[in-house]
Amino acid sequence: MGRGKLRIYLGAAPGVGKTYAMLSEAHRRVERGTDCVVAFVEHHDRPRTEVMLHGLEQVPRKRLEYRGGVFPEMDLDAVLARRPHVALVDELAHTNVPGSRNAKRWQDVEELLAAGVDVISTVNIQHLESLGDVVESITGVRQQETVPDEVVRRADQIELVDMSPEALRRRMAHGNIYQPDKVDAALSNYFRPGNLTALRELALLWVADRVDAYLTQYRSEHRVSAIWGSRERIVVGLTGGPEGRTLIRRGARLAEKGAGGEVLAVYISRSDGLTSASPKELAVQRTLVEDLGGTFHHVVGDDIPAALLDFARGVNATQIVLGSSRRKAWQYVFGPGVGATVARESGPDLDVHIVTHEEVAKGRGLPVARDARLGRSRRVWGWLVGVAGPPALAALLSAVDLGLANNMLLFLALTVAAALLGGLFPALASAAVGSLLLNYFYTPPLHRWTIADPKNIVAIVIFVAVGAAVASVVDLAARRTHQAARLRAESEILSFLAGSVLRGETGLEDLLERVRETFGMESAALLERASDVAPWTCAGRVGQGRPVERPDEADVDVPVGDHMALALTGRVLPAEDRRVLAAFAAQAAVVLDRRRLQEEADRARALAEGNRIRTALLAAVSHDLRTPLAGIKAAVSSLRSEDVEWSEEDRAELLEGIEDGADRLDHLVGNLLDMSRLQTGTVTPLIREIDLDEVVPMALGGVPEGSVDLDVPETLPMVRVDPGLLERAMANLVENAVKYSPAGAPVLVAASALADRVEVRVVDRGPGVPDEAKGRIFEPFQRYGDAPRGAGVGLGLAVARGFAEAMSGTLDAEDTPGGGLTMVLTLRAAETHPEPFHTAEPERQAS
Repeated sequence: MGRGKLRIYLGAAPGVGKTYAMLSEAHRRVERGTDCVVAFVEHHDRPRTEVMLHGLEQVPRKRLEYRGGVFPEMDLDAVLARRPHVALVDELAHTNVPGSRNAKRWQDVEELLAAGVDVISTVNIQHLESLGDVVESITGVRQQETVPDEVVRRADQIELVDMSPEALRRRMAHGNIYQPDKVDAALSNYFRPGNLTALRELALLWVADRVDAYLTQYRSEHRVSAIWGSRERIVVGLTGGPEGRTLIRRGARLAEKGAGGEVLAVYISRSDGLTSASPKELAVQRTLVEDLGGTFHHVVGDDIPAALLDFARGVNATQIVLGSSRRKAWQYVFGPGVGATVARESGPDLDVHIVTHEEVAKGRGLPVARDARLGRSRRVWGWLVGVAGPPALAALLSAVDLGLANNMLLFLALTVAAALLGGLFPALASAAVGSLLLNYFYTPPLHRWTIADPKNIVAIVIFVAVGAAVASVVDLAARRTHQAARLRAESEILSFLAGSVLRGETGLEDLLERVRETFGMESAALLERASDVAPWTCAGRVGQGRPVERPDEADVDVPVGDHMALALTGRVLPAEDRRVLAAFAAQAAVVLDRRRLQEEADRARALAEGNRIRTALLAAVSHDLRTPLAGIKAAVSSLRSEDVEWSEEDRAELLEGIEDGADRLDHLVGNLLDMSRLQTGTVTPLIREIDLDEVVPMALGGVPEGSVDLDVPETLPMVRVDPGLLERAMANLVENAVKYSPAGAPVLVAASALADRVEVRVVDRGPGVPDEAKGRIFEPFQRYGDAPRGAGVGLGLAVARGFAEAMSGTLDAEDTPGGGLTMVLTLRAAETHPEPFHTAEPERQAS
């Protein structure tokens, strides 16, 4: 059985009618005889939606207990056993109750689809994972339940259920969405007109992009080359000249006039390297088009008009924006120009705009074909073979009569050899000299520059033509081989750059050294300055060459923006190397910026952490430390008072209060000192092998008797720990668990062996902690919910985790099945890590 099909009803907000539309579709399918069941649909007490469930088969829900409550969930196993043709599953982004087979409902849907069941589901635009930050900035509410975008994108059908904000608010006011007591709050918060309008725009744009992706896929699968003007796409052709900025802005204005307009700027370079384009200008134009909401594309093509039209048709563009030619009048003898050719070849489906600018007719060098760089020695040998070779061959043939045909073949072989060594021009010289020698020495009348037999004239002409043709082919092959080798080298270099970007490498000196080695230079330096008039400074330098203080002192300099340049010394590089060098320069600037941002972030983080700790310490001193001090002072003052005669019971109660306050102070100060030791890195554990049952019971002295159940088997392996640190960590964990456990529900401390580790679990039945808050409870001065409960400044768990990590262990929080929180302390078993004891200074050992 094949995979099932997924249909999704997408809405901008709750209440637009997604579930109603899904149920209406179900009724239509049932009327057509389709086996359709309701796997899970939540009507939220909306009468009209509830009525739509009548007449549809519903799979009974599974009920799960969690934290004292009973929650209904979709019974996935029952739906799979029923195996309908279509299943209705509401709220695709829903998080299942702990204890379910899958954490998310979309995972349940994936199982149904894999089993061949078609699924119809619903989802709101705010639940898409990629839009979480955008939705939070609009509504101020962070969506906790999300679904990966790819799950929704893979749907076979996506149908938008749309409603205007005014209509949705009226539906809300009439009580058709929420209960009457919640309507006013909803209308004044989440369902404000601005919020709904923004969410509606998000939904419309997301669906439009998805439809565009469907259209692109369809055109590709059916090989549709004609342009379908479903939306305005403006392609701006760039030459790398300064007029590009004008063209980009004109293209952006054209895009604004059409709904959903899009700007695509494209620069087409020849396959043999850059011509007259300025890397700095291209970088500026790339930034400009991206700031205007467009995209920048770099395309390689020798036939620029054809490449531009192919690109435009490939992206289904509707308009092309080009600048008026910068060539002077006499240069039109070489051809009509790119603009005229594109306009002539564009056809009826593409509009071409020729935009005037300040650079019109100011002149521009035409691209000149580059000779393959065969090396100086090869070119010298090529000219020697092409010019001196034919006379030498004629001298050798003067002693042997091989006939005109064989002589012509020998001269032709010499021409091919000249082409292989020196390229086209030495081969043409060889063909010309050889034809003259053939005419003079081997065609009647001999030793004269005339030819008596017309057939010999044809033979000589054919010889010259074949020689030139063979030389051209050989030279072209040499060019292509050189280009392939060069492009391969460039691709390897650019692949290295891309890999360094993905890996987040931040070594500026390493990158500069790679530049120096790649291009064989003596030194490489990245120079920068604060403004156009400020002096240049060196941000990084490698190599042994002369120090460069300004870009114009270098043999090669590549600008990066307005106030940064990559300077190289050693030799002058050819123009074709500047393309890759510009990529290195841009990456060097990125690495420098990233390093400085990281340094600033580290400094800001350190300052923020210090400020946070200082603030928390002040709060602790002002409240948590003053409270027991105030109690002690009050009790002592009462005992010292001569106005009241205290009974023995009262005196004992006051003394007990003083003792409790002193214990609280001792505990708080101990945690503060432990946290300061962890923060400064002065905790040095004294590791030794010990049994858990020797340490764990000692950690229970600070909790009421009977509040903890202990389960530490004697058969457990010994652990490698610092007993003092372990006792303090366990005491903090147990006291925290007892503090939050309900009355009559003792905390369970259980230990078990797992491979080369030993786990100690501290299990309570309290309110628990959500997944998103489990990491924060281990931070210093954090108490879950910011609600003070008993004594403590929120350091107990932070100290416990710090001590665990100091002993090469871990401390994590998990949900207790049935409700509550479980702290899992993992320690090293002694048998698998025979290491020598660590030593520590006495004053740094834990007591």
